[in-house]
Amino acid sequence: MRNEFALIDAIVEGLGDRATGDWVSVGPGDDAAVIKATPGLAQVASIDTLLPDVHFPAAAPAQLIGYRALMVSFSDLAAMRAAPRYCLVSLSMDESQGAAWVASLACGMADAARELGVYVCGGNLTRGPLNIAVSVHGEVEHQHLLRRSEGQPGQQLSVTGALGAAAACVRTGQMLPVDPKALTPLQHAYYRPRARFDVAAMVQAASAGLDISDGLSQDLAHLCAASGCGAALQSLSIPIGAGATLEDALFGGDDYELLVASNEALPGAYTIGVLTTEPGLTLDGAPFAAKGFDHFGNDQ
Repeated sequence: MRNEFALIDAIVEGLGDRATGDWVSVGPGDDAAVIKATPGLAQVASIDTLLPDVHFPAAAPAQLIGYRALMVSFSDLAAMRAAPRYCLVSLSMDESQGAAWVASLACGMADAARELGVYVCGGNLTRGPLNIAVSVHGEVEHQHLLRRSEGQPGQQLSVTGALGAAAACVRTGQMLPVDPKALTPLQHAYYRPRARFDVAAMVQAASAGLDISDGLSQDLAHLCAASGCGAALQSLSIPIGAGATLEDALFGGDDYELLVASNEALPGAYTIGVLTTEPGLTLDGAPFAAKGFDHFGNDQ
């Protein structure tokens, strides 16, 4: 493995035009990044840590790992209806990852950053077990901020796309082997998810929402708990990805579509149920328990 500074140079080279840009006054190479904020907008930030064989297969191509790491992290900003701007990446790596691996990781991150129109403007590199932490930053007008806690009984529940395909990829053991240039549909759903900034107009009328990262049922339970509601779902209304099952869609996770509550039908979205005064979740009229990914569950 080359020394730290040579690796940093490889990362910056891999990022290319995504290392600095329109609102980045100082990018990688100094003690800190300097960002131009937009006056009058609220700054929105989130951070995710991704671990090998938890959030991605350790043996997966680094390019796919990098792309996925950025997209799933920025999804939290899309969930709050913020516009994405930049991110910082902290990378811990050991002797099994070399300069070629880290350059490929950076190229994958740059691919995702270009799609989102954002910049990877700094971070940290250290030796240790593989660990990727992505701190994402965006901005939004205060009145447009979308939170989990503003749902009301009687509002319609909608999702912005089909669910379950990424979970089906995991369930059927198709994560490996994988060729970045020839992804199957299920592999594409897992390795190349979309942070749904493109549906901002679709969810403009929503009053509450979040992204579906841990499974529809579990994330819906989070929205209900924050809003003080229950929810009634109709199974036939839930859009299910090709190759997936209803169980994948309800409990699998890794979809990164948005789940929103609104007073009216949202053009282009899929209405799957309603928020209720009664607590708890029902599916086709029968109570059911939420479950999904749990970092501290007994089976993890």
